[in-house]
Amino acid sequence: MKIVIIGGRGTIGSKVSSKLSEDHEVLIAGRSEGYYKMDIADTASIQSFFEKIGKVDAIINIGGEAKWGPFSELSEEDYYIGIKSKLMGQVNLVRIGLNFLNVGGSVTLSTGILADHPVPLTASAAMVNGAIHSFVQAASLDIGDQCRLNVVSLGLVEDSAEKYAEYFQGHTPISMDRAVGAYLKSINSDVNGVVIREYP
Repeated sequence: MKIVIIGGRGTIGSKVSSKLSEDHEVLIAGRSEGYYKMDIADTASIQSFFEKIGKVDAIINIGGEAKWGPFSELSEEDYYIGIKSKLMGQVNLVRIGLNFLNVGGSVTLSTGILADHPVPLTASAAMVNGAIHSFVQAASLDIGDQCRLNVVSLGLVEDSAEKYAEYFQGHTPISMDRAVGAYLKSINSDVNGVVIREYP
């Protein structure tokens, strides 16, 4: 398969890219890192990227940002960071990417445990994660037989545990193998419209 991975140089993305590269052609894209440049918050950037590479069999996004901070200090503009990037960025990736996806292909988005088990400072991040869950479940009903659409929602992963431990008190990190396995399930199985949760 010809697979696009946006965010394929990050902590999780690099592991997913490495595993999929064993058997598939993997094209890595990112806003600042990757063989190809793509900013999911910019629809023109998404369109330009796909026009350059042509048809693919699978699209995986492991990128997107949202503002963290105390609810009392989050401005309207702070919320729009997550809305424009992690929410509408992923929605637009599906909207545009479907035009460049081979029939029977798949799109996999990414969220995280905050959608179901938020921690302090994550009102904005939890909001957009939950919205993507609902989007995937609903949009998959309309896409029909054209492709499969899923979202991977991970808990705190081992390779990020030290960096984020203070925010995820009491959370047991999941292994990187479990994290990678969730993405493999999305592209290799027949699941569709599913939130693939890998939590402790």
